[in-house]
Amino acid sequence: MTNTSYEVHPIRPADLERLRRTDDAGRATKPCTATESGSPLRCCLRRIEAGEEIALVSYAPLARWVAETGAEPGAYAELGPVFIHAEDCGGPAEPGYPEVLHGLRVLRSYDAEGRILGGRLVETDATIDTVVAEQLADPAVALIHVRAVEYGCYLFELRRAGTAAA
Repeated sequence: MTNTSYEVHPIRPADLERLRRTDDAGRATKPCTATESGSPLRCCLRRIEAGEEIALVSYAPLARWVAETGAEPGAYAELGPVFIHAEDCGGPAEPGYPEVLHGLRVLRSYDAEGRILGGRLVETDATIDTVVAEQLADPAVALIHVRAVEYGCYLFELRRAGTAAA
């Protein structure tokens, strides 16, 4: 699904390069071979395939926002687990909302300081664009995090078109 009102941002290549050595909790990254398929990869926005070299790392998604803007999210500067490829994978194959990661999701909006403004449960793929448009219609919304419902994990970021990540 491609939409012209917003852009999808996976974890940036420079951040992935660093995360492949040391995660945001300061731990050395330990690659492993995936034994099962299914979990989402935050580097290329697709699902893991058994046999791939991956790593589970701690990631602070708002840290990049803070570095770009000087925002002060306070307690909202969370740290959570994400899967990435152990080596460079080239990122997403296509722009836009990754269809393979559709499903029950929470779209959590943040203000310019990185504080949570609200969240919306999206139950059907057909409503994603509508919910994103509603959230971005509020000028106080600076970015949206797409999250998995099962574990609450960060999947990727959405921003208004033309407000690319640094």
